[in-house]
Amino acid sequence: MKKTIVVFAIFSLFSIAAMAQDFSKAEVFGGYSYVRLKDSGQGFNFNGGTGSISINPNSTLGLVADFGGYHTNSLGSDADLTTYLFGPKLAMRSESQFTPFVHALFGGAHISGGGTSDNAFAMALGGGIDASLSEHVALRVVQLDYLLTKFSNGNNDRQNSLRASAGIVFRF
Repeated sequence: MKKTIVVFAIFSLFSIAAMAQDFSKAEVFGGYSYVRLKDSGQGFNFNGGTGSISINPNSTLGLVADFGGYHTNSLGSDADLTTYLFGPKLAMRSESQFTPFVHALFGGAHISGGGTSDNAFAMALGGGIDASLSEHVALRVVQLDYLLTKFSNGNNDRQNSLRASAGIVFRF
């Protein structure tokens, strides 16, 4: 009986180790990002970059830290937007070249321009698709997010926005 338990335990450990090699433990993403910020019926186009780090404790779950920096010159005034978001990511990894994922990220945003600045709660709900180029490199074909910010602005204290990103992913 003891031999059976020991053999079962050894096979279980080898199975866990083999499963651990089927996915990357960490991913680093960097790329271009566009934000369409909607505020009080007006839309502002922000262009910039975004980057994220994902620590993957298993093949499905990832813990993400996402940072973005954007700039606009809409209506003749410069403005900068910064986001810092954190949360879980669920990925459907398989033998396929494509890895779809969804995430729910929460954190903050900072906007400045025209001599003023403001900090606010921010949330991004969305997902995307990564296309593997090699074992350690993938192309983030698209990432689309609903971006909610809560900058106080007169009667409107909620901005419902769109964020679209694309770039390169390094897997470790």
